[in-house]
Amino acid sequence: MSPVLPLPVTSADRETCTATDVLRLVGEKWTVLILAVLRDGGPSGFNRLDRTVEGLSRRILTRTLRALEADGLVSRTVTGSHVEYAITDLGASLLPLILAVGEWAVEHAPRMAAARAAYHSGSLQR
Repeated sequence: MSPVLPLPVTSADRETCTATDVLRLVGEKWTVLILAVLRDGGPSGFNRLDRTVEGLSRRILTRTLRALEADGLVSRTVTGSHVEYAITDLGASLLPLILAVGEWAVEHAPRMAAARAAYHSGSLQR
């Protein structure tokens, strides 16, 4: 298997890595949720999105939608005074990969919890 990055890994390698950029995006607290809401609920206006996601401030919703639009994962359509957001094909193609990570997390959560407990109890040799 060939290495993902040349070793040693430099700061420049990390900063220019395309995967790092995508991981930062999907690692944002609200990104995946907004994409899933738009996929499952269809195109939505800002106010509908605001009502759909509890605990998400309007400022953060605006910032998240702008970032997703800038990366081509969400489209923004203005019709008169109405603005509608929709997941793009690019955004929809990313969701199954993220959902696979979520499924992995659910499947392996008990093993990870057990490992953490063992680590914090001091039963693992360091």
